[in-house]
Amino acid sequence: MSIILDIQAIKRNFRMGSETVHALKGVSFQVNQGEFVTIMGSSGSGKTTLLNILGCLDKPSEGNYLLDGVNIGQLSRNELAKIRNLKIGFVFQSYNLLPRTSALENVELPLLYNSEVTAKERKERAIKALEAVKLADRLDHTPSQLSGGQQQRVAIARALVNEPVMILADEATGNLDSRTSYEIMALMQELNQQHNKTIVFVTHEPDIASFSSRTVMLRDGKVMKDTFNDNKRSAREVLDSLPTTDDY
Repeated sequence: MSIILDIQAIKRNFRMGSETVHALKGVSFQVNQGEFVTIMGSSGSGKTTLLNILGCLDKPSEGNYLLDGVNIGQLSRNELAKIRNLKIGFVFQSYNLLPRTSALENVELPLLYNSEVTAKERKERAIKALEAVKLADRLDHTPSQLSGGQQQRVAIARALVNEPVMILADEATGNLDSRTSYEIMALMQELNQQHNKTIVFVTHEPDIASFSSRTVMLRDGKVMKDTFNDNKRSAREVLDSLPTTDDY
């Protein structure tokens, strides 16, 4: 089994006036292909700093980060941008969709930066990604015509379209009600289990973390715990146990 993400003694320091803030203090862990890992931590734990490094938006001050065998710390800004586009699928709390653009066009967006993909292939891959998140009947809808859960599904389809080595989700259920959150987690579990997608899901909610197979807990810039979840819950079973509603 190949290692997708390899964090080795990562430190990240920031200068704040005359003081140095040590946001990460030697974080180490690995994620294998096909794992579903949640990263948890309260405000100030270093979670956001780590997320920015994992997403190739920032570099560590010390230590190494290897993504799919590539040492991120040695890359230029342009090389980082390319890695982000080709190897990482981002899912954000606020969806980050273009408001006056159809679901299909939103999903096609990452492929516009890939000159090797033709317009025909771009459309085919976007349709396939929307089918994977069960939105094949919403291709022409703009975000305002979709519910919050459907908008997040479009965002997940956009994250899938480049066939990345890792899906990186940042509080991806933070703006959703409980039922819709479980729908999104059921989709994440399906992508992980049936399509072997590697998922790193940042959350502050233990309820959401219980759907993953492993949780890395941060506190004060360090890994406090790295535990496998023996009692992983099925989001689909949780959904099936809820009272039926027509709201979704």
